[in-house]
Amino acid sequence: MISPDQYPTIANQLLTWFTQNKRPLPWRTDYAPYHVWVSEIMLQQTQMERGVTYFNRWMQMLPDVTAVAEAHEDDLLKLWEGLGYYSRVRNLHKAAKIIATEHDGIFPETYSDIRALPGIGEYTAGAIASIAFNQDVICVDANVERVFARLFDIDTPVKQKQNMEFIRKTATEMLPSGRAREFNQALMELGALVCSKKPHCARCPLQENCEAFHLEIPQERPVPIAKKGIKHIDVATGFLMHNGKIYIQKRPEFGVWAGFWELPGGSVEEGETPEEAVVREFMEETEFPVQIKDKILVVKHGYTTYRVTMHCYFLTFAKEHTAEPVLHAATAYQWVNMKELDAVTLPAGHRKLLDHLQTDLRLIPLLENS
Repeated sequence: MISPDQYPTIANQLLTWFTQNKRPLPWRTDYAPYHVWVSEIMLQQTQMERGVTYFNRWMQMLPDVTAVAEAHEDDLLKLWEGLGYYSRVRNLHKAAKIIATEHDGIFPETYSDIRALPGIGEYTAGAIASIAFNQDVICVDANVERVFARLFDIDTPVKQKQNMEFIRKTATEMLPSGRAREFNQALMELGALVCSKKPHCARCPLQENCEAFHLEIPQERPVPIAKKGIKHIDVATGFLMHNGKIYIQKRPEFGVWAGFWELPGGSVEEGETPEEAVVREFMEETEFPVQIKDKILVVKHGYTTYRVTMHCYFLTFAKEHTAEPVLHAATAYQWVNMKELDAVTLPAGHRKLLDHLQTDLRLIPLLENS
């Protein structure tokens, strides 16, 4: 059992390891608060390599908080496209406006002011306060939870209240004063590179103190929580072609994919074929009478606890009809060409459809003859 008098030794081992093994990440060059903030928001639910690519592109377009505050939401959504969980970028936009108006464009330093910004929870506030400002606060993410679950052999799911309280209390006691920036990053880096889902115990600087290692059960920690059931749904959608252009519409400012542009469509109802569903959905959402010209493909994708099978079709008007819809499920619409379609933010499934459409030479004649 690890005793509190061992905490300074563990902390020193972590700090030494971090100095020798930390990755050269772009926000580590100066630890500017704006850079740390954006990186922390981006890296939620995002792998590091992908996050770095998006971070660098973001900074080229939006070099400071003021640029974010003044940007149009559609432009921010487009920069964020592919990262998912789009409430993150919307909250980032809201927070930037608050910083611009209430803090003169300067990122706030105190934990309470940081925590009060939209989209910033306990972990992110701690990460910014410690990494950007080197304040003596801890931040606990999934990597840190995994390290502590193994180090202290936590034999129940780490998300249980008593376990989270133990981890936060112990990390706070272990934190060396004035070294929060390095200590917090060292814990997270260790969890990402060594004490990962598949543990690499031979490379771990904390091996001699790790209870799970000595019990030969590191692969059994942390104890997983019961997974939610996966729901499978079939949906139908389509590219409605008219005079060489494609119909898209903008989703309402609430719900899933709020404010995104999309192709009309929806779930295939019981007893209905996907072909029947796409025709019905277009009529219900736009009052457009459409007919199927050809089936493009079926795309499978997932989000949260859903696994979606999306059936996609090329469509034309079933009879002569005005190009102006009656909107029942959207706030705006456009008729766009393929290049213009590239510039709008689409849900992940529709973006997959578009990517396929642009690379499949078999489908080009369908576009050209529409």
